[in-house]
Amino acid sequence: MNRPLFVSLDGPKGTGKTTLLEAVTKALRADNKKVIRLCEKKSDPFRGETMGLVNQLVRNPSRALELEVCQRLADSRAWICENVLTAQPADSIILIDRWYPSDAAFRRILPFTEILQLNMDRNVRVPDLHVGVVTNPDISWARAAARSRGLGSTVMHKHDEHVACTQAFEQAVTAHGWALCRNEGTIEAATAQVVAQIQDVIRRPGNCYPFRARLQTP
Repeated sequence: MNRPLFVSLDGPKGTGKTTLLEAVTKALRADNKKVIRLCEKKSDPFRGETMGLVNQLVRNPSRALELEVCQRLADSRAWICENVLTAQPADSIILIDRWYPSDAAFRRILPFTEILQLNMDRNVRVPDLHVGVVTNPDISWARAAARSRGLGSTVMHKHDEHVACTQAFEQAVTAHGWALCRNEGTIEAATAQVVAQIQDVIRRPGNCYPFRARLQTP
């Protein structure tokens, strides 16, 4: 059955993920691809209630509360799968800003394997391509400091927390075989890397993407 190609971009704060998403979208559309840009938090109708629990978790960390947060996020992703992803055209490429891989960066008590199982138990869709966007934590910390909103994180406020977040996420990328994009050079180089990864997925034998025939070899 034909279905959209589903690509998630995840990573720590300040790695240039949003800028990269915009650039990848522009490059794919220039190649006549139909691209749908989504953002997990903006697609989640329950995000306000969940963030209330996250704020409690920051003040009073506990395994039970972190588990509740992760369960709620997994339930929201299941809702997005059923109500948002299924509404997209079959000949499109869905690029989503964050999905369950990001939990590998931001959760501190639960092991990611347990978080992953929560999502699988709820039939949360597995992306056709996970892209982990990373930089040296000093670079992403400096980038975030230069933004008007700063790091923009509810759960991290110190440099050592950001370093730990980056290290945990890179370990998860390696452990689960996700695609890695080091966004420390030019945005053009990072964009070309991600676009090439998407093209590789489209070209795989036996895929079900109706736009495969229109793909032009670079």
